[in-house]
Amino acid sequence: MSIEKELETRSESKCELCAASEDLSVYAVPPITDQTADSSVLLCETCKTQIENLERADANHFRCLNDSMWSQVPAVQVVAWRMLNRLKGEGWPQDLLDMMYLEDDVRTWAEATGESGAAADTVIHRDSNGAVLEAGDTVTLIKDLVVKGGGFTAKRGTAVRGIRLVADNAEHIEGKVSGQTIVILTQFVKKS
Repeated sequence: MSIEKELETRSESKCELCAASEDLSVYAVPPITDQTADSSVLLCETCKTQIENLERADANHFRCLNDSMWSQVPAVQVVAWRMLNRLKGEGWPQDLLDMMYLEDDVRTWAEATGESGAAADTVIHRDSNGAVLEAGDTVTLIKDLVVKGGGFTAKRGTAVRGIRLVADNAEHIEGKVSGQTIVILTQFVKKS
């Protein structure tokens, strides 16, 4: 039996991540020494394209990982773990990663491509009091901020809900104030 037939049987002819049933193909999960059904997953074209080209990844498409991360198939677990790591700046993937359990050998396989999000590379955002900020938190402004280009001043005491973290700068977060998304320095906020 061919690898593709084995995967179709295993997955009931559906994408093993999002359950789509069209444009399916075999994806060998790197690093591979020999391509077998155990080291491969069956993916739709959408999932495969976004896995291979992260800049084209649509985080909302991968909300399907909420279900597929519980697969009993190690190769599916590895792909789900890697995508959640790539997308964890969105906030919700980190919650799923916190719930996900991988056997030691599966975790070693998942981390083999260097996508473990090593602690040394992680940017930690802290408010004015040193509290760690996470995507989705609510913060309060501790100073009036003139919004350049916005034509208004964000007043002290304003609550900013559902913040986003700027991935490459620990001193910047984004949030909506008066209907506009603005960049805010972390030194001017406190976690609510």
